[in-house]
Amino acid sequence: MKRAERLHALSELLRRSGARGVSAERLAGEFEVSVRTVKRDLDALESSGAPVWSRPGPGGGYGLAAGASLPPVSLSPAQAVALMAAVSAAPDAPYADLAAAGIRKILDVLDRKTRARADDLAGRVWVNATPLSSRAIRSALEEAMSEQRVIRMRYTSGDGSTTIRDVEPVLFASTNGQWYLVGWCRLRDAMRWFMVSRIERASVTKTACSGHTIHEVGEPPANARPVHGSLDQPRST
Repeated sequence: MKRAERLHALSELLRRSGARGVSAERLAGEFEVSVRTVKRDLDALESSGAPVWSRPGPGGGYGLAAGASLPPVSLSPAQAVALMAAVSAAPDAPYADLAAAGIRKILDVLDRKTRARADDLAGRVWVNATPLSSRAIRSALEEAMSEQRVIRMRYTSGDGSTTIRDVEPVLFASTNGQWYLVGWCRLRDAMRWFMVSRIERASVTKTACSGHTIHEVGEPPANARPVHGSLDQPRST
């Protein structure tokens, strides 16, 4: 990882650490560099205007002042293309349209030289992925998940039977190339997995979910993971 990319990632980790902060030793382990290098990077961030704070002693560490803004850090061409490729390869993923809109905002503020290099590199990455469900259905599912409201849907199961169900959305899951809505089915009074491509209609109701959690879904497969990372999770080796 180049230093500019590491400084960007470092500032984001400091931001996510919140008021608790994070130690130089943990940062060094995260980026696989020495503690001395991390401290130089922290000094560089502070010199650039980033609101870095430090707390000495046991339990101390580094963080960013709450509510403070960071100086802009530009993406590299490879980082920009990585974002474009990830979204283009998974157009059926939840919130994919919002992700694409976010990437366009990022590209719009890149300097001209970086944007040109990113455009050239993007032309060297091809994807062939077709959405399997309608935009209207995915929008309804996304809204129901974000707002935690019951969704009413027409669903055809694998045996061909069609039912109307009220479902409390709990999580989205991708497995074997298919996206699923996992939620509490009020018709069956149980947690169920619904293949998104088999949902024929969906509408968000005004009824709030009753509080079912991801722990009720069961243990995820060993290779399953959330889409976000965390400093609190151990690094894989």
